[in-house]
Amino acid sequence: MAKVELTPLRPWEDFFPGRDRFAKPDMKDMARWNNRVVSNLLYYQTNYLAVAVSVFLIVGLLNPLGMFTAIAVVLGVFLVSVWAADNRNAIRNFKNQNPSAFVIAVMVASCMLIAILGSVMVFMTAITLPLTLILAHSSFRLRNMKNKLENRIEFAGLKRSPMGIFLESLGQQEENIQKIQTFLEARMKE
Repeated sequence: MAKVELTPLRPWEDFFPGRDRFAKPDMKDMARWNNRVVSNLLYYQTNYLAVAVSVFLIVGLLNPLGMFTAIAVVLGVFLVSVWAADNRNAIRNFKNQNPSAFVIAVMVASCMLIAILGSVMVFMTAITLPLTLILAHSSFRLRNMKNKLENRIEFAGLKRSPMGIFLESLGQQEENIQKIQTFLEARMKE
């Protein structure tokens, strides 16, 4: 298995080359759109990380107290939930039997505390704005040959990256994309 390495930061001219390298995704072919998004997430992952960190820092600079409060609350609720799951049998059993519900409960508790302290919009902006920008870019940016070649190497297992591992854990591998495409094409013919 190849070691995990971060992909290089792509040049601005490649990341945002101009209007001719962007196109509206085909909403009728979800598998193709998904493939474009996955390919771009893998190829531009370092650029996306830089965008997310930049937006997070800008929002933090515009409202440092709100951002600090929100981060402190989320971190505090998370640490308390981990401690409680380790030290309280009822909570440990709930976490083991309902892991999704446990995560949702932690998120809801965090949001409620952040809302009480008045920083929910600051924190949500710092999270949702970068995700929206990344999804928009990965959806509209057309792939090039270098992008496709890098992704084939990633999917073949010759090279590993943090985004590749994340997408693999979500089941977004190339063979799954092909299965989805075949399934959707069969459904459209029926």
